[in-house]
Amino acid sequence: MTQFVGCGTALVTPFRTNGELDLTALRALVEWQIEEGIDFLVACGSTGEAQTLTDEERERVVGTVVEVARGRVPVVAGATSNDTARAVAETKAMCRLGVDGILSAAPYYNKPTQTGLLRHFEAIADATTRPVILYNVPGRSAVNIAPGTILELARHPNVVAVKEASGDLIQMMRILKDRPAGFRVLSGDDALTLPLIACGGDGIISVISNEVPAMMTRLARLAREGNLAEARPLHYRLLPLIDANFLETNPAPAKCALYLMGRIENVLRLPLVPVSETTRRAIAATLEAVRLEVAA
Repeated sequence: MTQFVGCGTALVTPFRTNGELDLTALRALVEWQIEEGIDFLVACGSTGEAQTLTDEERERVVGTVVEVARGRVPVVAGATSNDTARAVAETKAMCRLGVDGILSAAPYYNKPTQTGLLRHFEAIADATTRPVILYNVPGRSAVNIAPGTILELARHPNVVAVKEASGDLIQMMRILKDRPAGFRVLSGDDALTLPLIACGGDGIISVISNEVPAMMTRLARLAREGNLAEARPLHYRLLPLIDANFLETNPAPAKCALYLMGRIENVLRLPLVPVSETTRRAIAATLEAVRLEVAA
């Protein structure tokens, strides 16, 4: 699936100061992302605080992103639950909204076995009408989707990619080594974009591309072209901003950065809260440094 390569932004979900959805800010953010050259967009993932949104709100957010994108870039919708039946129902609902793909993370809290994970994702893949991207994020789900399980799922015609956020490059290389033709491996960690693509990966679903979409898209493109002479210095220019974006739990730092850029209100839903003043200063400093380098 060639549409799921390069850099995709894991969009934040903007809220107003009263806690309600800010669809005006979301529309502007999506339009700006497309103008900056982003390859695809991901709505209602963990960066989008999906688990604090109601079913109706998730559909409004995804529907808005699809509407604004107007087919100019692919749109992927998060559809994750630790209840398989609910994950299947949400997958079907997102498909009806006209998305191009589904991002489905490992069930959180339950800690299923690899057999349980296999059956969970097979149920989703059997029910979907859109391609499915698996999302392996053990830091949030408390369970790792083993390479063997991912490779078995990769044989399903509706499972086309994995977003790998285990942080384990050896695990990622095992998937890359034995993946079937056409199965995409995407980084789920901004800092591993260059290493993963250098090993044969296909791109990144990025947090910091909320703030610097053109730069992250360029990094992914240069890496995919094998142009390490230009990709490597860009990677190191972005590394301080990547570090700042994970000083506290995502997406609080990203929302702070976008607030400093005048694009959204700095509002999250509990249990997440805005970043500390120390983190805010670090984000402001790294954003300014990136802007100065771009201007130069």
